[in-house]
Amino acid sequence: MKKVIGMGTAAALIALSLVAAPAALIVTALSSSVNGKIPGEWRLKATHGMPDVQAVDDGSGSVLRLRSRQTSFALERELDVDLVATPVLTWRWKVAELPAGGDFRHLTSDDQAAQLMVGFSDRRVVAYIWDSTAPQGTFESASRIPFLHIQSMVVRSGAAELNRWLTETRNVAEDYQRAYGKPAPRVRGLRLQINSQHTGSSAESYFGDISFRNMP
Repeated sequence: MKKVIGMGTAAALIALSLVAAPAALIVTALSSSVNGKIPGEWRLKATHGMPDVQAVDDGSGSVLRLRSRQTSFALERELDVDLVATPVLTWRWKVAELPAGGDFRHLTSDDQAAQLMVGFSDRRVVAYIWDSTAPQGTFESASRIPFLHIQSMVVRSGAAELNRWLTETRNVAEDYQRAYGKPAPRVRGLRLQINSQHTGSSAESYFGDISFRNMP
């Protein structure tokens, strides 16, 4: 997964809580974070340069802000999600700056302002990305590490919707089936990532609440 190391592990935001199981499994509820601090259930992974990540108040509560200045870093946390019960992933995100010329389809331009990666028990990954250039709906391999399989889907592309909070909903079980041709195993981790080192540029994104649900 590009700069992914051990996707069975994922880490740093807010404690995992079960709400009306199996209707919804809340992974992050940043709006309830205390004093703007990033809770310790997640772990910060720096691949290149100095990370710039902070829980900030965006007017309606706390959200996570990631800034990249020719850097690459991520937040990871472990999970154990049964997609038979809760196959639908919902999240809120906003991009304020795209890495200039970023395009995940080429190694030399493989930079994105926002990536939400779902890691499975079989070491396969489905990544949902906001790309600068690749067309929305593109869904293809982005594997860069041996024995780690990554399929990336461009959920948003380009600058038309910059600085707007958007809510995304994906049936992860269906996306895994489409990508790998077999039923999805259990989810073992999530990764939130930003990078701009390949293009030598900068990027900025925000993440709000993330949850797995049994329906959209």
